[in-house]
Amino acid sequence: MPIPGEQPDLAALPPDSSPVKRRLAAQYVREARDRLTSSSGIRPAFDRELLRQYAQNRISASLIILLLVATVGFMSSLWSGAFAAGVWTAAALVIHAVMITKCRQFLERPLHEISPSAWRVKFVTLDLFYGLAWMFMLIRMVGAEESSSIFMLFVMLMVVAVSSMLASGLPTAVFAATFPVTLAVAVDFILQGKLRDYILAAMTLTAQGYFAALTYRLYSSTLATLEARAEKDALIGELEQAKAISDEARHRAEAANIAKSRFPAQMSHELRTPLNAILGFSEVMKTQVFGEHVVPAYKEYSSDIHNSGVHLLGLINEILDLSRIEAGRYELKEESVSLVSIVEDCHHLLKLRATNRGIAIHGIFETALPRLWADERAIRQICLNLLSNAIKFTPQGGEIWLKGGWTASGGQYISVKDTGAGIPEEEIPIVLASFGQGSNSIKSAEQGAGLGLPIAKSLVDLHGGTFSLKSKLRIGTEVIVTFPPERVVAGMAPVTEHSPPIAPGSEADSSADESRRLSRKPLFRVGT
Repeated sequence: MPIPGEQPDLAALPPDSSPVKRRLAAQYVREARDRLTSSSGIRPAFDRELLRQYAQNRISASLIILLLVATVGFMSSLWSGAFAAGVWTAAALVIHAVMITKCRQFLERPLHEISPSAWRVKFVTLDLFYGLAWMFMLIRMVGAEESSSIFMLFVMLMVVAVSSMLASGLPTAVFAATFPVTLAVAVDFILQGKLRDYILAAMTLTAQGYFAALTYRLYSSTLATLEARAEKDALIGELEQAKAISDEARHRAEAANIAKSRFPAQMSHELRTPLNAILGFSEVMKTQVFGEHVVPAYKEYSSDIHNSGVHLLGLINEILDLSRIEAGRYELKEESVSLVSIVEDCHHLLKLRATNRGIAIHGIFETALPRLWADERAIRQICLNLLSNAIKFTPQGGEIWLKGGWTASGGQYISVKDTGAGIPEEEIPIVLASFGQGSNSIKSAEQGAGLGLPIAKSLVDLHGGTFSLKSKLRIGTEVIVTFPPERVVAGMAPVTEHSPPIAPGSEADSSADESRRLSRKPLFRVGT
């Protein structure tokens, strides 16, 4: 933290710390403005706080001061007489009462109505009268005994010590209250003209210097505490403001993301309807349903239009699926399905494509796997996306292993492993993000939209499963999808709920209603 009152060295800060530079510059400007508007050279808020501490200390120690004045007045009567001691005691108590009254008035006033300079003058003046009262009391009366010197020194030390502790927030008041007492005692010792008195005078002045230094240290410590507290409050305010701005920006980003996700999901009909028309008419022209083209090139053009439309429709479907998933509007249509059958169907569907590229697909499945409670369309899309990616990034002559079976926990899994170029470890989070593509995908001649893996992972998450991707450069990639044991139909608990009959004696109707209810009721709700 920079030292208050000193200009910060902004050039010494690193170039990338512009917020720090702005903060230090604002702090320096604020401190310079406060010094110009303050009569004491410190911030007005600190002036008020120091005066408030001074008033609180005076009020809290009022009883101690009262006892001190009464005790010293009683003991001084032994040297100066009862009348003189009584007059001095009354005068000191009056000054003390006025001081306490002013301190209470100060504390009762609102902070914005307080003028620090005016109240500082009042407090210093009252302390000056307080010090003069002690000075008149300690002046040795004519004919006083020699032993009164020790008493005077003792009282002076007590007055200086108490004033230094109570008025440390206002050093000028300490000086006004203690200097007359010290000066009177020192002069009185010097006027005695003895060596012992000279030594006592020197001790008096030394004690005054010591307590003055102590007062300054207490004042500096109090001021540093106030500055640290103000700095902490400013930092807390800045943090709260930054948090509020961050929360507002986050809410706006979330709202924008939800709006972005809902827009394509709501535009499904508007996007698919014209595209289906393009596909239909281009297929009619490609197949020459109404006759051959006059120009043979038109047939090739119509085929290109149809293929581009099919590609665009697939891309739109992927975007819409991802948008529905992100918007929370993708609903699983769960039923009892065979995981092995779905994977084998996807295998046969893409086998011709893999054969044309010179890629061999090996299927390894465990026999007698029970059925799963899942969305067949979602599982089919997961398998097709994984197989398509494996075929796309496996070079000619490569191999793909397609596996399915039990997991160690009693669930089921499918695994797609290829001998492609692989994915660098640092790019795995990128390819799993929406529209994310790795370096190998960008270099590939068969680029996609980067939605296959994110959609597959999101669908697996909806089923409560796990999606694991392992890859090594120039070795290959393996994706393992697991489904929890709760989705295995053979491991589900039987449904034992029975509804009461509608009317007594209608057993046939209740049995029919029970069977219809059970046929409509899902077996469980994991992942939905």
